[in-house]
Amino acid sequence: MNKKIITVAILILSIAIIAKGLFVALKSIKTDEFHKSAIIFVLDSSVSNQIQLDNEIKYLKSLCSILDPEDEIKIIRVAGESYLIFEGSASDSSGITKAVSKYAKYEKNTVQASYATAIKKAFSHCITMAREGYNPSIVVIGDLEDNYGYNEQINWEVLPKNIKNTKKYIPEFAMMFAYAHPKKLDMVKEKLTSVLGEKKLIIVNEQNIEKSQRRFLNAIGR
Repeated sequence: MNKKIITVAILILSIAIIAKGLFVALKSIKTDEFHKSAIIFVLDSSVSNQIQLDNEIKYLKSLCSILDPEDEIKIIRVAGESYLIFEGSASDSSGITKAVSKYAKYEKNTVQASYATAIKKAFSHCITMAREGYNPSIVVIGDLEDNYGYNEQINWEVLPKNIKNTKKYIPEFAMMFAYAHPKKLDMVKEKLTSVLGEKKLIIVNEQNIEKSQRRFLNAIGR
């Protein structure tokens, strides 16, 4: 009888020790804190970009599909005028489709792109979304043929300074440029790597499009 009592006591003690060990181990595991993202898309719908526009829209949707439902997106149309055509949840595929189908299509009188205006708007949205508790990033999708006029062209000397200032308030800020010609993308790499770094600046051409989603998620901290 005493042996049974001793055996049971030892068993209970062993279970208690194991349970305590598991509790301590689980308590020490730090789970990654989830941060909501806000992705500001700049989508070129000017005439020079029409050949690739359908593929670019599919790519935009594919990026939205790998985001979390809590993430927010905004889509800014780049053409003769640049303005917001969608804002809402990344999971609202129907709303995204309707918006780009109606507002990102070719218009006869719209032949030029105004990237500078669109990117300026994108930065403004980033600051606003950061105040709302999101980690914002910008994705520029288009050929980067900035031909709307000198005042509407991206100033590649000023842009790095603007990014540097933005990162003071948004340390995790990232940018992606997709579908432009490699020559254009090489220029982007040259101008912006010093302020964004390799992980926070993603350059995507047609040849490496398939592997870019994973890099995009890494850039926004997923």
